Amino acid sequence: MNFEELIAFAGRHPYLSLALAGLTLAILYNELIGLFRGYKGLAPAGLTALVNRDNALVVDLRPIADFDKGHIPGAKNVQLSQFDPESKQLAAAKALPVVLVCKSGQTAGGAAKRLHKAGFERVYVLDGGIGVWQQADLPLVKGR
Repeated sequence: MNFEELIAFAGRHPYLSLALAGLTLAILYNELIGLFRGYKGLAPAGLTALVNRDNALVVDLRPIADFDKGHIPGAKNVQLSQFDPESKQLAAAKALPVVLVCKSGQTAGGAAKRLHKAGFERVYVLDGGIGVWQQADLPLVKGR
């Protein structure tokens, strides 16, 4: 297909052409936002690999009652109201990858931006939160 045929197709099918252009722009926008947000999303398998390979710190931002019902093995619970990127616990982990986990992945995104602004270079969020971890049938630890 050459350029003239492409232009002719676009002229015959304006709605398809607009839909293609709109989808292309949406994908580009989404990719650009992802590049500049300061953190990366992870699937459960990626989180497992990061913990095993790089000794990543997993920070669970859910309320303590939810954390006690089940959390990722080795995760540390930090209440969102007490989340401070400058705290001694987190500042000591600046050299490590830090993975933030919440219920759905939305809360962790905001906290990840704060970590990135504080100088953390390897910040990740579990995409889909703890629910995705459970759907992947991965283990949870109860209690603290």
